[in-house]
Amino acid sequence: MVRESRIVAELLLADVDDAAWKAAIIDDNCLQKTRPATARRVAQAIRQRLARLPSPFWRALCDGDEQFATQLAFCAALVRNRLLLEFLEVVVADAFVVQAETLKPWQWEEFLEERSSRDPAIARWSASTRKKIRQVAFRMLYEVGLIADNHHRQIQPLIVRDDVLTLLEHHHLDRIRRCLLALRPR
Repeated sequence: MVRESRIVAELLLADVDDAAWKAAIIDDNCLQKTRPATARRVAQAIRQRLARLPSPFWRALCDGDEQFATQLAFCAALVRNRLLLEFLEVVVADAFVVQAETLKPWQWEEFLEERSSRDPAIARWSASTRKKIRQVAFRMLYEVGLIADNHHRQIQPLIVRDDVLTLLEHHHLDRIRRCLLALRPR
C-alpha cells in the first residue's frame, strides 16, 4: 500500500486534527476506496505503522521515488509487525543460507506453530485467518522484491537501497537494518 502510505504520511506531516483526518479519509476519499469502512480500516492500519517511525521517514516516503517509498513502507510494516519481522529473520534468511529457490506455504504454517508456543493467541487463530495473514505477508514480500512472483514464490535477494539503510541507522532501527542486510545479495 505504497500509494496509500504516501497519502497518510502527508496527513501525519501536516499534523491534521481528527476532523481533518476524517474529512480527508472519509469525505474526500483520498485513499480511493470503494467503502468508507475500508478507507477507515486501511488508513488506521497505515497510520499505526507509520506512527512507529520518526517523521523523517514520513517525509522520505512522500518525497522519494517508487522504489525508495516501497522499501520505506516495508520498513514501517516490519516495525509494526514483529511476526513478519521474525519470519524474515528466521525463515527467509535461512532460505538464502540453504539456497532454497522458493518459499512454501507450509513454511509459514510451521513458523506460526513454533511461534504459538510463545504466544498462545496465535494458536487460536482460525485456518482462514492464518491463510489470509500468509497471503498478505507473501504479497508484501512480492511488492518489495523478495519474491519474484506471488504465485510460485521464487525468492530472490533484496536490493536494499543505501539511503534506506542510512535512514534506519541514523534513527537507531538496528534490528530492521540487520534484517534487511541479511536479505541482500551475497
